[in-house]
Amino acid sequence: MKKICTILAVLFLTGAFSQSGNIRGFVYAKETGEPLLFTTVYLQGTGFNASTDDNGFFSITKLPAGTYVLKIQSAGRDTSYSQTKTISATEILNVKLYVEKDKGIILDTVTIHAGNDDKQFKTDIVENIDAVKISKLPSVGEPDLAQYLQILPGVVFTGDQGGQLYIRGGSPIQNKVLLDGMIVYNPFHSIGLFSVFDSDIIRNAEVHSAAFGAEYGGRVSSIMDISTRDGNKKRVAGKVAGSPFGAKVLVEGPLKKLREDGNGSSSFLFSAKTSYLPTTSKVVYSYVDPKGLPFSFNDYYGKMNFNSGNGSKLNVFGFNFNDKVNYEGIAKFQWKSYGAGSNFVLIPNGSNVLVEGNFAYSQYKIDVTENQDTVPKRSSDINGFNMGFKFTNFIGKNEVKYGFEMIGFKTNFSLVNSANRTISQEENTTEIAGFVTTKMVSKNKKIIFEPSFRGHYYASLSNFSPEPRAAFKYNFNKKFRFKAAGGFYSQNLISANSDRDVVNLFYGFLSGSDNLPEKLTDQDGTVRDRKHSLQKSNHLLTGFEIDLIKNFEIKVEAYQKVFTQLTNLNRDKIYDDTPANYDKPDYQKKDFIIETGTARGCDFVVKYDRKHFYFWVIYSLTFNKRWDGIREYPPVFDRRHNINLVSSYTFGKTKNWEVNARWNYGSGFPFTPTQGYFPSINGNQNAGLDLNGVNGSLGYIPGPLNSQRLPDYHRLDLSVKWKYRLFEHTTLEVTAGATNTYNRKNIFYRSRNTGKKVYQLPFLPNLNVSFTF
Repeated sequence: MKKICTILAVLFLTGAFSQSGNIRGFVYAKETGEPLLFTTVYLQGTGFNASTDDNGFFSITKLPAGTYVLKIQSAGRDTSYSQTKTISATEILNVKLYVEKDKGIILDTVTIHAGNDDKQFKTDIVENIDAVKISKLPSVGEPDLAQYLQILPGVVFTGDQGGQLYIRGGSPIQNKVLLDGMIVYNPFHSIGLFSVFDSDIIRNAEVHSAAFGAEYGGRVSSIMDISTRDGNKKRVAGKVAGSPFGAKVLVEGPLKKLREDGNGSSSFLFSAKTSYLPTTSKVVYSYVDPKGLPFSFNDYYGKMNFNSGNGSKLNVFGFNFNDKVNYEGIAKFQWKSYGAGSNFVLIPNGSNVLVEGNFAYSQYKIDVTENQDTVPKRSSDINGFNMGFKFTNFIGKNEVKYGFEMIGFKTNFSLVNSANRTISQEENTTEIAGFVTTKMVSKNKKIIFEPSFRGHYYASLSNFSPEPRAAFKYNFNKKFRFKAAGGFYSQNLISANSDRDVVNLFYGFLSGSDNLPEKLTDQDGTVRDRKHSLQKSNHLLTGFEIDLIKNFEIKVEAYQKVFTQLTNLNRDKIYDDTPANYDKPDYQKKDFIIETGTARGCDFVVKYDRKHFYFWVIYSLTFNKRWDGIREYPPVFDRRHNINLVSSYTFGKTKNWEVNARWNYGSGFPFTPTQGYFPSINGNQNAGLDLNGVNGSLGYIPGPLNSQRLPDYHRLDLSVKWKYRLFEHTTLEVTAGATNTYNRKNIFYRSRNTGKKVYQLPFLPNLNVSFTF
């Protein structure tokens, strides 16, 4: 421990005693005071440059004493902007750059993307998403993150109604979602077209789909890290929007108005959105279901931002999300989620170290009440806190980042089965983790190597997980780059439903259980002892990036995720785990089973983005397998081929018209066929029941697990958008469009008992009107 403390102290003090100069600071949008992301800041006539992070922060270190001209390069911004600064050999100079829009370009028609500096020196396997990118897709109602995520490489979405999002072979429980550093346990609504996030408050959403660095942990597949805007620091602004699906209100503005030569500022942001689909669908979409579509929700988010004179800042935020689904005569689903927290960015005087931290509390609860019951048949509750500190030391193009994280949560799960037996679990869990990552750049700037290490301790399972990781990039030249990454990952949380279910609106959580088989049987017949209760995986990814010509990019990535241990509900359980059944095999009496599996795939992306025209082609080839100790089977999300074609075109004299299109094709998902039927009689509650004189319900005999495939899926979404500027800051926007334009009957599933086919959503026209001020 003394050695570790000594190392951290040396890293922290390195910047304080540096014998070279350092220019650091923030880049902001002049009109709002919002940070500008992925902006290249460079010193004119030199090779010194840096890119801004998601706080707009940059740091250019190891500068000889002298006078420099700071310039910026950012899509849609005035590149003539400059500042002249003089720095001494040991000085750390803090600056703020307020950059105007490029007068010749309408910012809304430009997709903001990473510059060449990011492409060459970033090793992260990540997709960055902002509100401008999200708006390029045809949407149902307001543009939404949930709809954009479906076009990302390697992402599979299983349905419009209760479907789930699977990222490169990982199930939803294996994807951690962070909102301003706070854990959000369920980010999507029951109707899969909408997330809980208002896209207009999103500053940046990072999707780490595989081989992510040691900064993140606690999940075995992927990470989604969302940061929100601070709110307009110059004036009160907002947006009001409505469609047949729902409505929203966004208000933001200064608490203390930003003055570019002032000592600080503060601002607020509030967003509220709601769905009234159960009411409007009876009129507008009665052809889908005369009773109306049963999905409704309400989402609220608020934030306050406090900025100091040198750019240090504190954010305080909170949210309340809820969702209701009422299938009349069948079941009612209701979930609620709320939370509050804070995060900060600290710029210490006299040090090259950037300090960040967060603390948050969040809760998620779901109840399912079946038929006319008044007491929920199933419920799941998870609540807890997460906190962490992160330190980043900038040394030229090299970086050292280190920190720690603590998570504490409580899970409470209850299930009443068909025999009216209550199955429950209540657990308290604590996780503690530390990480360190180092980015090293060769002198010729061709090789970037980023080794990292995470140590994650799971207190409830008394298990420590060492997790080495690494990322590598080789720049053959500025237009051709090779990359590779890999690492080891672990997870405690398990899902309260089986990942074998295609349709399951009950999205609950359980803490990792010890009620597992003590022996594991591999596919080659080898029987081995179970060493731990953690879920674990290892990732490997490799690929290349090519910039063929200006604005034309090609990206190819091949990946493999090996899930060395997963926990799943035991569908083969037929005995209670009691002393009386000691001689029964574990797979017939344990609540959970241990599975292993692999996810392999290759993603091809072609992107053309030039001012007013945007075209994106994504093709994914994937192979997913699971082994449960008895059989090998493809999971329900194993889609062999997935294609997305996305295009956006802006036109008109004032560029106030925009056409957006998306076509999606996916090969069929696997499903378990029905092998036969039998009369099912439940006599558990009546020992004297005359079996010859009662009528039973219809039971079914399933065939081989996921042995057949549904038909292929495809659909076309279109939209036309018109904008009219009423005043300088006031714009009316009208969007007309449709989902599933040619009304393809895409099958969702087939009812076991009736054989009736249930389809995805049909042709849905939509008109959305928004007013921005």
